Amino acid sequence: MPIQEAKYIWRNGEMIPWAEATTHVMTHGLHYGTSVFEGMRAYNTKHKGVCVFRNREHIERLFFSASVYRIDLSKYSVEEIMQVCKDVVAKNDLESAYIRPVAFLGYGEMGPAAFDAPTDFAIAAFPWGAYLGEEGLKNGIDVAFSSWRRNAPGTTPAGVKAGGNYLSSRLVSQEAKLSGFAEGLGLAHDGTVSEGAGENIFIVMNGKIYTPTAASSILAGITRDTVITLAKKAGYEVVEQSIPREMLYAADEVFLTGTAAEITPVRSIDRLPVGKGNRPATSQIQDMFFGIFSGETEDEWGWLDPVA
Repeated sequence: MPIQEAKYIWRNGEMIPWAEATTHVMTHGLHYGTSVFEGMRAYNTKHKGVCVFRNREHIERLFFSASVYRIDLSKYSVEEIMQVCKDVVAKNDLESAYIRPVAFLGYGEMGPAAFDAPTDFAIAAFPWGAYLGEEGLKNGIDVAFSSWRRNAPGTTPAGVKAGGNYLSSRLVSQEAKLSGFAEGLGLAHDGTVSEGAGENIFIVMNGKIYTPTAASSILAGITRDTVITLAKKAGYEVVEQSIPREMLYAADEVFLTGTAAEITPVRSIDRLPVGKGNRPATSQIQDMFFGIFSGETEDEWGWLDPVA
């Protein structure tokens, strides 16, 4: 999906014109994948104006990811970066936006360890619609399992949102799209269901909602946590467990979640239709999720962080 350029990007403490946010080709992160990032959204809510959704949780995870790879963010606080995320949206006059904070090891040292490579830190915000399409949000998408397995425990940490992890996502997603599907699904090292290329998976079966555990080579997403919270509030039992592939074929409903994908129903998997085509649980959770931004769902968790 092409990037819709905005006017400004925050880079290492200052707002600079979008076109000036450049990086040297010998940057460590380019050669070794030493970057961590977040994907966030700002919504134009009906009752609180433009708000960043779950700002704190995203930035806390960014700092955690950076700490695992020893990318030094010590000169900043979580609160400062939360404010920058809001400032970037405001500076670009955006009413809704996708926000991309990224911290990476910069120019100055080579070699995988590179203890003295400097940290570069940037935050961009730009318009971005429904990642898997407005039609997909409404009527569901067709997905397929990929031949590529997700990284096994003890290889690289799947629970860290690092740039290098998304090489796996690229393989999974490209394989699916080249075969005519909207998105690909990945399997964990043991053959159980992991996640989509950039989304978590939920399965509705016999009135319960199931999702793979954090040990299934997934990034335990913030939208995933949002859905679990909303589903429990709606009275559903949510079960986190290892999920065999065939369980998806037997499911009544399947949906994907993520900051970019929001809550997107799945209508077929490997060209097998999901359930009977009706999606009462998915629709209810979608309504509750988008109701946070319309005011129809009370934000009792303090998830909306007003920009103004």
